[in-house]
Amino acid sequence: MPRWIDPSPVEIPASFGTLNLLPLIEQTLIRRGFTTPDSVKSFLDPDSQPSISPYELPGMDSAIERILLAIRDHELICIWGDFDVDGQTSTALLVQTLQALGADVLYQLPIRAVSSHGVHIPQLTENIDRGAKLILTCDTGINAHEAVNYARSRGVEFIITDHHELGETLPEAVSIVNPKLLPREHPLINLAGVGVAYKLAEALLEQQPSDKLNLKELLDLVALGLIADVALPKAETRRLTQKGLLVLKKTQRIGLKIIAELANESLEQANEEFVGFVLGPRLNALGRLGDANPAVELLITSDPVRARVLAAQLEGLNSQRKLLTSQVYRAAEAQLRADPSLLTQPAIVLGHAAWPGGIVGIVAGRLKERYNKPVILFNTAEGAPARGSARSIEGLHITEAIASQSELLLGFGGHPMAAGLSLEQENMPAFRVGLGKSIEGMLGDAAYEEPSLQIDAWLPLEQLSLDLANSLEQLAPFGAGNPALKFATRDLILKSVTSIGRAREHRRLNIEDVNGNQQSILWWNSAEETIPEGKFDIAYSLRATTFRGERQLSLQFIAYRTLEPINVEIKSREREIVDLRKTLEQVQNLDVQIYAEGQHNKEIGGMDRFGLQPSDELVIYTVPPGSAEFGAILDQVNPQKIYLAAKILPSENTDAFLKRLAGLAKYAIAKKRGMTNVRELAAALAQREATVQIGLEWLAAGGHIAVTSEEDAVLLSTGNGAADQYVQKELYVAVKGLLEETAAYRSHFQLSNPDRLFN
Repeated sequence: MPRWIDPSPVEIPASFGTLNLLPLIEQTLIRRGFTTPDSVKSFLDPDSQPSISPYELPGMDSAIERILLAIRDHELICIWGDFDVDGQTSTALLVQTLQALGADVLYQLPIRAVSSHGVHIPQLTENIDRGAKLILTCDTGINAHEAVNYARSRGVEFIITDHHELGETLPEAVSIVNPKLLPREHPLINLAGVGVAYKLAEALLEQQPSDKLNLKELLDLVALGLIADVALPKAETRRLTQKGLLVLKKTQRIGLKIIAELANESLEQANEEFVGFVLGPRLNALGRLGDANPAVELLITSDPVRARVLAAQLEGLNSQRKLLTSQVYRAAEAQLRADPSLLTQPAIVLGHAAWPGGIVGIVAGRLKERYNKPVILFNTAEGAPARGSARSIEGLHITEAIASQSELLLGFGGHPMAAGLSLEQENMPAFRVGLGKSIEGMLGDAAYEEPSLQIDAWLPLEQLSLDLANSLEQLAPFGAGNPALKFATRDLILKSVTSIGRAREHRRLNIEDVNGNQQSILWWNSAEETIPEGKFDIAYSLRATTFRGERQLSLQFIAYRTLEPINVEIKSREREIVDLRKTLEQVQNLDVQIYAEGQHNKEIGGMDRFGLQPSDELVIYTVPPGSAEFGAILDQVNPQKIYLAAKILPSENTDAFLKRLAGLAKYAIAKKRGMTNVRELAAALAQREATVQIGLEWLAAGGHIAVTSEEDAVLLSTGNGAADQYVQKELYVAVKGLLEETAAYRSHFQLSNPDRLFN
């Protein structure tokens, strides 16, 4: 549990009287270093300061000169981006700008499953063969020495725009535009790739104005990319984000409108949370699980039919991303529970062969938020280097920490808050130790301090209002360097809990204070968390949101601490365990309820996990697919006497499982008009529901079937035969991992002492 830190008292200067701000906002601004009216106005009002000239970026002059020459000479320009949201928006912004200036343009984003980040020779060769004479990178390229040299040998020039950390030497490009070439305190230093691309567009349109494009029209892309890339919102980066969010609320991009529509959200409420939880994950899902190039088309198309097709693809991939994220998160938490010493290190470093490379970064971010530690998660697939994604805490430049171990690495890159890296798997133990020492040197004793929670203000429930939430929006957008305010309220009790979400993965807590005032708090991804009992204090964030056109107050859970534990007298029923694992034949003589799934259901005549009824006695004939399923069976039946037969189903590999699932799907289409549900399929296959869900998505990605889901119900139909091999590859790895986890659990179940199983 984090240590709660009360807000420090501050004195409000008399000069603040002219600002007309709530005392709470004044106190927050002073604590965050804004101690004069001018600095406050600059922070709150994006129009109070002039834009920083794009020509303050080194290399801008030569870049503009070369691009304008290419436009005049009708040279084909290839814009080379990256597959994350920053790379997608950077590419879209430059494509839109150059097309408005009459340039001949094509674009290329790498495909994660094929070549990962960066500029790669095979794809570069293809684009040069298509006639590209100038390669213009965005959000990538700062370490592309080999690619630049190859292009020069083919008579093709490079302009690199990037924001990632500089290497020891720079590629021999015509021009390199990177804010990392500026002094550390320069107002442009924190720009992400899309911010650099915007400055390039600004300079181009200054030199050659176009009646086809207003520079302001690009700001929605800028806000989207800056927020998604967790760019530090200071100086020009904050100003562009503020102005961009205003444009995003009223964007004319049909693709963004349809993404919001399919997510049942409104662009009118666009803020950094909207980007972080609605737009960003959907666009990122395309790059994480498939080919991100269509995202550029989605961001610039004016064709509503094409936009809807692409947005629907994003929505489906985002659902897959949620499933995979949940699987990896639970597996990572299981590793931490199995070895708590991992949490005592300066950084959490974990890996698994079945963790998809496109998902580990998301989970690293969630673990970082939970434990307030830097986190690196690796995919450790057999026969390949370990490939990882890192997420950092404020105050630690994670890329510099990783760079300290460069002699162990095959490659790395990133910025202060996030990074990617690869290394040979046998070097992981040495890397973990070396990274810990590096972080220890950078943070000192803070590397081992217990997590803390800084409270910005203690508020009674009656003071929480929509007016207060609206006032706090002046401080937004929030993010690294400007965190959302954390409030807390004392002496509460829990009135009720409601599970919400498609998979009931979230909770809504209804709380009450000593005066009878009540509030509702959303607790995201809390299905497996312990709820508070007795009296407690609670910490939360406070925002104003828009739902169906109406503004409303939204409280979001951060943490709680118990004040008065309830002394509840627990009356337990001692369970009697009869171990029949070596005498299975005795089960035939029992006249009691039997849990059996898969082929065991036919041979013994039992009930699956969803058909069991409360009973005093139960036979566990089939070993359940996991501990969660086993716990649910015991909760559902609540038996006093358990006969443990624990028979294991014949093992099957991933291909055999998918073949059986495909057979059940075809049967449902042919005999049941496609109607089925995940629970029914899971029981028939004796597997976890998550394994079945991801298996169905694999079949859909292969074009074998089409899947329409609504809660647990599934409607299947014949697919169109079009396969997405990149998505299939990631989903196959996920299914394989789940099957291996189930096999390991079943082996453990059959061999373990009964007392361990039931405790």
